[in-house]
Amino acid sequence: MLCIDESDLIAPFWSGTKRVPKPLEFDLHNPLHAEFIQAAANLRAYNYGIHGTSVDDKSMDAFVDALKDFTVAPFVPKRGVKVQVSEQDTEQEVTNPDDELVMKLLKELPPAESLKQQSLSVRPVEFEKDDDTNWHMQFITASSNCRAMNYSIPTADIHETRRIAGRIIPAIVTTTAMVTGLVCLELYKIIQKKPIEDYKNAFANLALPFFGFSEPIAAPKRKEGDHEFSLWDFIDVREGRDLTLQEFIDWFEHKFGWEVSMISAGVAVIYLAWWPAGKRQERLRGR
Repeated sequence: MLCIDESDLIAPFWSGTKRVPKPLEFDLHNPLHAEFIQAAANLRAYNYGIHGTSVDDKSMDAFVDALKDFTVAPFVPKRGVKVQVSEQDTEQEVTNPDDELVMKLLKELPPAESLKQQSLSVRPVEFEKDDDTNWHMQFITASSNCRAMNYSIPTADIHETRRIAGRIIPAIVTTTAMVTGLVCLELYKIIQKKPIEDYKNAFANLALPFFGFSEPIAAPKRKEGDHEFSLWDFIDVREGRDLTLQEFIDWFEHKFGWEVSMISAGVAVIYLAWWPAGKRQERLRGR
């Protein structure tokens, strides 16, 4: 019996729990959009040493005046873009229409020497969530809420966003560092082709704290004739072309010498050797 994994079946991408995103129409009179513009502009002003506005100043007059002649182009999905979906896709086959635009912008940039002559100083923004005057949390709140509106999920106010950020930052630093280190240790063992007894499963809870390790168990293997396999093995039968069910069965029996009695995908039965002849022949002609 050959079981085809259900994930191999083709299904609409926006199905199940996936939410279809929708573009936002920019409106400067929308408080969420206005806060995003204010916060982003003040953060960029800080980068270049320009005096920004106070978070207490909710006036949008300066922004309305600066953007009165600005029109946001409507969102249009890109066409002619080929996305790499498998390792078989070569880099030449995957094209990015933005590459030409990036090269054009790079050519338009002034030489680095000219920037030095103008004493241009750029400074990074060091994130601080507990400073109510630096526009950091305002920017994160506005940008995350815009993304939430893209996917029709609930938005959060600045206090809830600050609470989430306060939990994420230490968790990212400590947990990521620990997990990365443990994974790298196992990668070294793979490169050195160590036996399975040398590998370790790690269990860690930084809140307790608890750290435990165990040895992995090899997947049971089954041997049929000259072929040995486990649940982790798979057989690629595409051969660069579509196969009818009959061609697939013939290929399988010729390559392995096994008689195919049943083919299923998930809970769907595709073929049974003991079906009536008429039904079997109808399925065998399909792809």
